[in-house]
Formats: sequence, C-alpha cells, structure tokens
Amino acid sequence: MSQLLLAVDTSGKNGSLALARATPGQSEIDVLEIVPLAGGTFSAQLVPQIAALLEKHGYSKSDLGGFAVASGPGSFTGLRVGLAAIKALAEVLHKPIAAVSLLEAVASSGAARGRVLAALDAGRGDVYAGDYELAPKLQMHGERLLSREEFVAEATCAESQGKSIVTPDALLAQVASAAGVPVERIECPNSGVIARLGWEHLRRGETVSPEELEANYIRHSDAEIFSKSAR
Repeated sequence: MSQLLLAVDTSGKNGSLALARATPGQSEIDVLEIVPLAGGTFSAQLVPQIAALLEKHGYSKSDLGGFAVASGPGSFTGLRVGLAAIKALAEVLHKPIAAVSLLEAVASSGAARGRVLAALDAGRGDVYAGDYELAPKLQMHGERLLSREEFVAEATCAESQGKSIVTPDALLAQVASAAGVPVERIECPNSGVIARLGWEHLRRGETVSPEELEANYIRHSDAEIFSKSAR
C-alpha cells in the first residue's frame, strides 16, 4: 500500500511544497506535484496551499503518512514558518518527520557520487559548506560556516583529494573556478528533492518528533550575535 508524503522547503527567498506517493520497501517515489511559494509571504501562503494541494489530488490531511522538511541552513524567518507548520501537522496526525539539510539536498542533486563538498552562499561573504559521502550510503561528515577565503582553501583541498564540489550559486562557482577548482553547478534543490531524501530518511527510521524538530541554522541569528557583542 502506498504512503502519502508532504514535503516543505521554506529555507530560501522562494520556497515550495511537494506531495509525493511512496511505496514501503521501494526507494523511488512518485512526486505528484510541486507548488512554488513566493518569498516573503510563507506564513500567509503555506497552510492554505497545503490544503489546496491535498484537495486538488483528492486527499485530506488525515491521508498523510509522513512529512519531510528542509531544516536549513537558510532564512531564519522562513525556516521557522515551515518547521512550525510541519510540527503542528505531525503532532495532530501522529506521523513521522524527516528533517533534511539543504546541504544534503545540494550534495545529492549533482551528478557526482562518492565524496562531495556541497556549498551555499550564506551572504556577508560567508559560505555554508557540507562534506557528504553519497555512496555506498549517504553520510554527513560535517557542516560548517566558512569565509569565502576558507571555502576556496577547502574546495582546493577537497578537489586534490578527489572530492567533487557542488553548488547552485553562480557566485560561488565563479569564485572556485577562478581559483582553478572545477565546480558542478546545479539547479537549486526544491521540495521534490526534499521529498525524495525525506523518504530515504523515513525508510531508515531516521525521524524526529515535533518536539525534537529544530532548524539547522549553522550561523547564529543577528539577535544572538548582537546580544553577545553587547556583553
């Protein structure tokens, strides 16, 4: 019997949600539809769009068998909106949640397999970097916030060790290429990718409860930074 999965990504300037159908015992999923969400209005859009998506495909929220959500890194406000919605639904329906790092989504979206360094522009001259092993089994070796200079050094070292560098950001691709490091440029992962990875987590029993679900910010918020500097 197939299982219905709802995936949400509100980590960036724009987001999306996806409805997917998965079959226990099988790794592949069927993404029924991906709905884009305009940035800046996630809090107003998300719940009505979820209801409309379910209704369009003839389902209700009680038909959902699990959830996948992009847990970060990304926008502090956007992540809070997506996580809050998933927490509420999972708590009411008593269904499992798979938290998916956006860096994991970047790493797995490229053509390369094996060891991959995934990179995302973090703004302020910083870079979110995730070191992942994709085969034979997906494994995270670490995620860090780097300066752009540290990223170039890390990418150079990674390339010399046979790792692939993957990013959806044009600027980071240019920075690495200028340093002589080959980079695979990909499309920014959407909620369809989150659904696929979330299903892999769910199949392995890698779930979190609504109480345990937290954002993977990597960087401290402005409030935390300014609070510490004022002490």
